Amino acid sequence: MIKIGITGGIGSGKSVVASLLELHGIPVYIADRESKILTDSSPIIRDRLTALFGKEIYTEKGVNKQLLAFHIFGNPEYMQKVNAIIHPEVNRHFSEWTKKQASDICAIESAILFESGFDKTVDKSLMVYAPIDIRIERATGRDRVPREEIERRIRNQMPDEVKRDRSDYVIHNDGKQALLPQIEKLLFFLRNSFAK
Repeated sequence: MIKIGITGGIGSGKSVVASLLELHGIPVYIADRESKILTDSSPIIRDRLTALFGKEIYTEKGVNKQLLAFHIFGNPEYMQKVNAIIHPEVNRHFSEWTKKQASDICAIESAILFESGFDKTVDKSLMVYAPIDIRIERATGRDRVPREEIERRIRNQMPDEVKRDRSDYVIHNDGKQALLPQIEKLLFFLRNSFAK
């Protein structure tokens, strides 16, 4: 099985590319969604977060998101500790998930593919690229937040140039190049390369 890691900055169109891959029969693991589920349900994550922050970090419904945000906002040390608790469990869960897939290719979508170390569990990494102005326009429209907030989020992400340099493939989602032919070309290339 070929494992692809899909990444890209906010508003780049990672989810669109993931959906198009799914239409081609490629199962896609959405790391952000799964990490939220695991943070609420994994006994390992619960035990470690409770040891770090105390029992009040969880409610009957799951993790206390406001309290967790309060602890890690502006505190890189706590942020690193929380990531060191959650990311390995997401990684383990992704590995288990891949074993259940019948497809010859599967993918993981993660905005923090490289930062989290998820790139080490995939065969090829794919960056979805869009110019910064397009990304800001998409994100402000989608999230209904001010431009300044989107710009702040972008500043907190790994720069596009670094992601591009570390990625094996780049798909351009700039409104000029059609996505489907790029995805079909990528899948054709992957299947032929790994078949040898």
